[in-house]
Amino acid sequence: MGGDGGGLSAQTFTTLHTFTGTDGGFPLGALVQAPDGNLYGITGGGGTNNNGTVFKISPSGALTTLYRFCSPPVPGVCTDGAGPNAGFVQATNGDFYGTADGGAPCSSGGCGTVFKITPSGALTTLDRFCAHGDCTVGQTPVALMLQATNGDFYGTTVYGGVHDNGILFKITPTGTLTTVYSFCLPSGCPDYLSPISALVQSTSGDLYGTTYSGGANACRGFNGCGTVFTLTDTPTTLYSFCSQSGCADGTSPNVLIQATDGNFYGTTGGGGADGGGTIFKITPTGTLTTLYSFLCSQGDCTGVYQPTGLIQATDGNFYGTTGGGGANGGGTIFKITPSGTLTTLYSFCAQSGCTDGKYPSGLVQDTNGDFYGTASEGGTSATCGAQGCGTVFTLSVGLSPFVRTQPASGKVTGFVEILGTDLTGATSVSFNGTAAVFKVVSSSLIITTVPAGASSGTVQVVTPGGTLSSSVAFRVLP
Repeated sequence: MGGDGGGLSAQTFTTLHTFTGTDGGFPLGALVQAPDGNLYGITGGGGTNNNGTVFKISPSGALTTLYRFCSPPVPGVCTDGAGPNAGFVQATNGDFYGTADGGAPCSSGGCGTVFKITPSGALTTLDRFCAHGDCTVGQTPVALMLQATNGDFYGTTVYGGVHDNGILFKITPTGTLTTVYSFCLPSGCPDYLSPISALVQSTSGDLYGTTYSGGANACRGFNGCGTVFTLTDTPTTLYSFCSQSGCADGTSPNVLIQATDGNFYGTTGGGGADGGGTIFKITPTGTLTTLYSFLCSQGDCTGVYQPTGLIQATDGNFYGTTGGGGANGGGTIFKITPSGTLTTLYSFCAQSGCTDGKYPSGLVQDTNGDFYGTASEGGTSATCGAQGCGTVFTLSVGLSPFVRTQPASGKVTGFVEILGTDLTGATSVSFNGTAAVFKVVSSSLIITTVPAGASSGTVQVVTPGGTLSSSVAFRVLP
């Protein structure tokens, strides 16, 4: 097991903001760094009628509430959605796209919506699930959407569909929604059931994802312990969890990312050698390796457990959070190497009354090199009750600044935004060594196009402060 990281150099944890209820409460999901240099996110509660908010926050902690859901309220129905809990993605057109798992007409109190919101806070509801009493189009989206290289967004719902076990859907930037697949085969759901995590598009262009339950191996009263799948016309199961004795390989996967080595890495919420969940690696063809098993001693989960997020940082290591455990029971931030060596960097509730927050739910690495995230409870405000309204935090471990391209792939002459820090005065932009024509828009944004003759590889920006490289290789599409 990793230590608390007390001996690590250049490590600084800072609480940037405590929510008060009026400006939101119970933030969930990872933040998104935008071209304006700010970070954007959502809260699952607070705001008008306690239905959640959209906010932006500067790297130094200045927060602005951009939108309050159920605004204006309609008696019995939040037509604009309620309770967003998956965060959102910034599209190539500059707007944010996300889902709310409540709101819209539905006998259960809300079946969910898909929305678009501008950086200034103008929200448009693109689709309402179950809006016409027909839940075969899906119900209750809880996962982050993905914008694929074709420009459309792909997402999932937990319920609804032909078999009422969730769907995989596609929606255009203007709001045309199509059901791609209804989860749960008629013969007892041997393969897929209840997707709750974001899809990922691989460098080959294929979609990969996980289901929380379903699969070949029954466990814990579920019809299956979860799967990893890939999608062409229909999903193909790559791996069914609890394939090993005692579910040592984990149960109920909840995140999946593709790393720079081409393999996928993810977490499970349960199972493993001690029942607290796992971190795993899986090849594109389905060979799974358990890298780490979290501690849940004797079933009481007093150790570090329930990993909830995972990203790969610029140093090649993976960083993530656990929703519980740690030295104070409030969850942790951890680092794990590709080979499986884990170090606990921070244990939440380290401050009296958990004023630093508790129960984190994901990280993002800002182009300044630091990590930013949210904790769904804790903080200094008592407005939301004893549990607190949650916080926004930052953790610095001494990683250097870098640049990020948006999108991460494109064709020659295609438009590309380069996000960074202190870009003013940049003198050169190159795509894998091929020079590009560019314009410095602000200290946090450069716009350019993919130059003729460019090949896939690192994007570099030369600034007065030094040369900044992209966090991942840019893919030049045919």
